[in-house]
Amino acid sequence: METAIITSKGQMVIPSKIRNRYGIKNGTKVHIIEEEEGIRIIPITHETIERNKGMFKTGGKLLKALMEEKKKEREL
Repeated sequence: METAIITSKGQMVIPSKIRNRYGIKNGTKVHIIEEEEGIRIIPITHETIERNKGMFKTGGKLLKALMEEKKKEREL
């Protein structure tokens, strides 16, 4: 188990071991999900998208939309 400290601005440093394992880099977006036991943070990376494609049975439309959104974000 790793520990992190929250700053006065609500920021947290994710330990490098965990960042490396999940492909989290500068600018990576995350989903924050509230659950009964606490919160879950899920990075939105290419690997996450690939691992979950087909999950919603949209014929690839959702994946294409997400990839297009990521492309637009990189252009900003």
